[in-house]
Amino acid sequence: MIKRLLFAALIIPSIAFADTYKIDPSHTKVMFKIRHMGISTVTGQFNDFEGSINYDEKNLENSSAEATIKASSIDTENKKRDDHLRSPDFFNAQKNPSLSFKSTKVTPKKDGNFTLEGELTMNGVTLPVALDATMNGKVKDPWGNERIGVSAEAKLDRKDFGLTWSKLLDNGGLVVGNEVTVLLEIEGVKEKA
Repeated sequence: MIKRLLFAALIIPSIAFADTYKIDPSHTKVMFKIRHMGISTVTGQFNDFEGSINYDEKNLENSSAEATIKASSIDTENKKRDDHLRSPDFFNAQKNPSLSFKSTKVTPKKDGNFTLEGELTMNGVTLPVALDATMNGKVKDPWGNERIGVSAEAKLDRKDFGLTWSKLLDNGGLVVGNEVTVLLEIEGVKEKA
């Protein structure tokens, strides 16, 4: 019992100074890009997601983030390709309806930059990932809401998450590249107490 109280006493002060911001989907983009046939880049995004950021302005390392994304909301502006991406060849959206991220560590750097480490679950596989991120600032909007903006980027190997479908080209290249660049432009609205 005493150990629990001591643990709570250590944790509560760090949480007490973190404000919670709900991700604003109308001002947030969850995007990706991947090479196609080795000669061009296909871009896309997920349109249905939710999440929150606990932001401690004075001690960034006490901050955290989590998000859930609907796999079926993938959008590359091509119905045939999107249907294929939802299929068992890729995201298997019927069996694995969501992707999720939960941070485990924030490491501050210079000029508002930081590394956000966490666990990403995609296609039923959970692996650690690290995002290079930037805190873009904090403002009050015309309606009195406090907002923050964050940009983040990570590179993933899709095969690590069981997304292995591709075809070999005559020149030895792949129809679908293995490296995926994830690009996040996030705006969060502070939750009212």
